[in-house]
Amino acid sequence: MSGAERRPSVAALMIGRGGSSFRDKNILPVLGVPLLLWSASAARRSRHVTRFYCSSDCPRILETAAIAGYAPIARPAELATATAQSTDAVRHAFARMEQDGPIDILVVQHANVGTISEAQIDACIDLLIANPQATAVVPAHQRPDYHPMRAKRLTADGSLSPFVEEAGTVSANRQDLPTAYFFDHSFWVLRGRRAVFDPQGQAPWPCMGSRILPYETQGCHDVHDAADLETTAKWLIDNRIERPDFSGRKAA
Repeated sequence: MSGAERRPSVAALMIGRGGSSFRDKNILPVLGVPLLLWSASAARRSRHVTRFYCSSDCPRILETAAIAGYAPIARPAELATATAQSTDAVRHAFARMEQDGPIDILVVQHANVGTISEAQIDACIDLLIANPQATAVVPAHQRPDYHPMRAKRLTADGSLSPFVEEAGTVSANRQDLPTAYFFDHSFWVLRGRRAVFDPQGQAPWPCMGSRILPYETQGCHDVHDAADLETTAKWLIDNRIERPDFSGRKAA
């Protein structure tokens, strides 16, 4: 990007529901810090992100995110059910965020994931900027042992059949199978309105748009139980992630 070009407007959106079988998972302490603040801290250290928001139905999540300067967006009840779609929550929040100014790139953060670094966020943003035809860059990992072509479907009679119907023989050797990626769901980097409201967006997360690039990782550790909190803490220590410090920032 030349010095004469306008610097893209980059905003972060933290999303998280209050309801969960693991109560308050998004704000439980990890190394003494509420879980979602680890992700918020990474976004705050990004060299690209300049605006910060949090969408939730839970006042405690919104209050915790505000410690990091994330402006609250109260999520409607219909977008906070167990069956609500994350794309609808992102679209609702994005429309509100645009009232504060245009957004060229949106970084969607998941409140139950703390295994994120600013280096990962910035690398994904850089990749999106370098590829103007892409609608999104999403951290993703390979899991050859769980390749889709190996998956089985449970049939009505209780037996298993191939989940993916494939012409010909599927090799039992992992190296013979086409590369398959699985999204981390730690964060997504989206090309603003073009991706978020893309009518051809790929299911099941159409807000990513129709041309998604992978940023390869070893996977993330999203939190669904107490053991996941311990795994997150170990990752943060092993990767020497800077402890969140928002003392110099005002609450949203």
